[in-house]
Amino acid sequence: MTKMRMNQAISKALEDEMKQDETVVIFGEDIAAAGGPFKTSDGLLEEFGAERVRDTPISEMGFLGAAVGAAATGLRPVAEIMFIEFLGVALDQLVTEAAKFHYLSSGLYKVPLTIRASVGAGLGFGTQHSQTLESWLYGCPGVKLAAASGPQSAYSLLRAAIRDENPVLLLEPRVLYSQRDDVVTGDSAVAELGEAKVVSFGEDVTVVGFGSTVSTIETALKETTFSAEIIDLQTLIPWDRETVMNSVSKTGKLVLVEENPKSFGWGAEIAATISTELFDVLKAPVLRITAPDVPIPFAKDLEERYLPNSTYVKSQIEEFLSTGILPKTWWHEQKAGI
Repeated sequence: MTKMRMNQAISKALEDEMKQDETVVIFGEDIAAAGGPFKTSDGLLEEFGAERVRDTPISEMGFLGAAVGAAATGLRPVAEIMFIEFLGVALDQLVTEAAKFHYLSSGLYKVPLTIRASVGAGLGFGTQHSQTLESWLYGCPGVKLAAASGPQSAYSLLRAAIRDENPVLLLEPRVLYSQRDDVVTGDSAVAELGEAKVVSFGEDVTVVGFGSTVSTIETALKETTFSAEIIDLQTLIPWDRETVMNSVSKTGKLVLVEENPKSFGWGAEIAATISTELFDVLKAPVLRITAPDVPIPFAKDLEERYLPNSTYVKSQIEEFLSTGILPKTWWHEQKAGI
C-alpha cells in the first residue's frame, strides 16, 4: 500500500497494465512528452516508448477512430479525452462504431477500448469545461460507464476497464486529481465493473454517490445523529441494482447525490427503478440532491453555490429524515424569498 494522488494512481494503473500486456497502448493530446495535461501518464513515454505512448493531433475524431480500429484488430488502446466536452466531436466513433461492432459482426469482433476523460466543476474551468455529461451515454447499448471517486477507485476501475472486452468510458473528476490516499496496487486490487462499493454501513438511510459526490457525502455525514449507509456506485452503466436495492430494503429511504443538473440526471433512472420495484418498502419519496438546470458559472463563489457541497447535502438529508418529505432545493427557496 502506497500513498498516491489520484493522477499518480491513474498513471500507475496504466503502467501496471502495460507491463502485463504488450497490446495495451495509449493515445491522446499531450499524453507522451508532457506526461499528460493532468500528469496522468507521467513517465510512461520513457518506460514504454513512442510506439505505445502516442501524442496525437488535436483531433478527437481522428485519434478515437484510430483507437476503435486498433481495438477491433487486436490491441487494447486507452484514449484520453482532455475534457469530457471534447468527446462530442467524436461521439459517433464511440456510440455508433465501437459500441456496435460486436453486435453487427455477430460476435466476430470485440472492441476492448478504454476512453478516459476528465470531468466536473470545482476548479474554475467555466461552463464549457466543467460538465460531467453522463447523459450522453444513456440509451447506448454496448458501452460501459464508470467514474473514479478517489485514488483507489481510479486505479482499480482503470485496470478493470482496460481488461474488459467492451468499450468503457471512465470519468475522472478533475477536482480529485490532487487528492492523496493509500492505494493498494496489483491484480488483487482490480475492480469488477458493474459492482458498487458500500463505503459505510447504516440503518436509517441509503445515500448513493457517483464520482466526486462520494467524497462530498462522506464529508457531509462525518458527524450525524443518524446512521447512513453510503454507497459508491462506481459503475453507472450498468449500475449495481442488487447492492442498492438490498440497502434500500433495509433502510427504507434513498438519497441520490449528483453533480449534474437535476433534469435527466443519472439519479432519475435509479429513483424510477427503486420507486417502482421497492414501492412497498419505501418510507418516503426518493430524494435527489443535484445541481440546478443552469450553465456552470465561472466565478468562484457562484461555482461553489452551483455544486451540491457537503453543507448543503447534510442539511437536505437532515431535513428529509426529520420530516419524511422532500425538502425544497436551494434555488427554489431563493426564488421564493425574492
